[in-house]
Amino acid sequence: MRIVILSLALLVALPAGARAQAPGGEHEGHGGHATPGEQETHGEPSAPSKDEPRGEHEGPGMHGAGHRGRMAGHAPEVRSLRDIPLMRRGSGTSWQPDLIPSSMLHWDVSGWGLMFQGLLFGGYDVQGGPRGESALAGIGWLMLMVDRELPSGQLVASVMMSPEPFTAGANGGYPLLLQTGEAYRDEPLRDRQHPHDLFMELALSYTHYFSDTWGLLLYAAPAGEPALGPVAFPHRASAWYDPLATLGHHWQDATHISFGVLTAGVVTPAAKLEASWFNGREPDEHRYNLDLRTPDSYSVRLSANPTARVSTQVSYGYLKSPEVLEPDVSVHRLTASATYHAPFGERGFWATTAVFGRNVEGEHAGTNSFLLESSLDLDGHHVVFGRAEYVEKLGHDLVLPEELEEGIFDVGALVLGYVYNFGPLGPVRPGVGVRGALNVVPEGLEPFYGSRTPVGGMVYVRLAPAGGHR
Repeated sequence: MRIVILSLALLVALPAGARAQAPGGEHEGHGGHATPGEQETHGEPSAPSKDEPRGEHEGPGMHGAGHRGRMAGHAPEVRSLRDIPLMRRGSGTSWQPDLIPSSMLHWDVSGWGLMFQGLLFGGYDVQGGPRGESALAGIGWLMLMVDRELPSGQLVASVMMSPEPFTAGANGGYPLLLQTGEAYRDEPLRDRQHPHDLFMELALSYTHYFSDTWGLLLYAAPAGEPALGPVAFPHRASAWYDPLATLGHHWQDATHISFGVLTAGVVTPAAKLEASWFNGREPDEHRYNLDLRTPDSYSVRLSANPTARVSTQVSYGYLKSPEVLEPDVSVHRLTASATYHAPFGERGFWATTAVFGRNVEGEHAGTNSFLLESSLDLDGHHVVFGRAEYVEKLGHDLVLPEELEEGIFDVGALVLGYVYNFGPLGPVRPGVGVRGALNVVPEGLEPFYGSRTPVGGMVYVRLAPAGGHR
């Protein structure tokens, strides 16, 4: 618990005068800074809410020096590489819509932009049925990002850490029905989500501008994310209020913590094509170190932001020997996703993401996953969120008896939750939430889960930087 206490102390100790900024979501999140007085809603300037100090309400969108944007019903058109908000970057080098609600603390120091953001959840997780458990869990991440606009391009460095090895690492992670992936004490995890590593990202990236309309992106990370999949679930605005992982995580965005990543890409104001060479092995159960290995895997991703509200991507990756318990099995992964962001009413915000992921593991038949998730901030205080998932999981993923290991089982989950955000407490915005999940399993899994519809839930508190709506 020591790191959680230190993390909370850091949030509270940050000066109340720090400016709340748009979130980034990098791991997995990034954020940006903007000049005062530019926030708009549906094209009209909005007054600070009674919960926010005047002059401190900053919208999202972050550009380089002189090009810092705002959350607006109609965000400025991106015509030049220098107009791209840094907030467009999600986890790693992934893109999200330019229109982002604010949730970041920002300072300018001698020409450098310093940005702090994160999410911390703490609560009681209850998963029912014979394979379920109950546990206290602390979940989340904290990130410091530094950027500088140069005459020839933009330099960005980021450090992201998670308290989960200390607060959600007991018995290999926190309970979550139907979740699979990675290992603990030489046994595959099932019905449990592994904790994220202490070091989620240590990365440096540089974008060189050859002209206003095209440039070259370079990204190097001892711990980081290759160009594969959508913005990872801990950093998507559509999942900001849900503390628990997606069931399709290992079909869609599980490479968001890879120990050894090199990425290069060609960038235009509206599209980006990038390729990565990276270490395809999943992190081991020792969550405090860097599991560095020679890169052995590759990926390619095409991303497009046709408007300020929409971001799409399609990607393919070859992961060599990702699981330590099956070193001879490699994975071909294909993903596609679309994200939509929009203001809602006077003070609210709506974010929705749809994701498809497909794995072909060794000689096994290919398996698919589908996700649709959404969060709706009604007024800056009341938030409702939901998630619908369908995943085809092999019997060996679910750790079933030998005679069922090669079977493919259709599983799913329907999630609904609610969060109430209080007014800012200095630079921190606390909230309380509840999450319920109705899981669905086929008849063949009923003996293991005690029901065709096992349930799970969590009650929790939530802490985020006090930035606008978040």
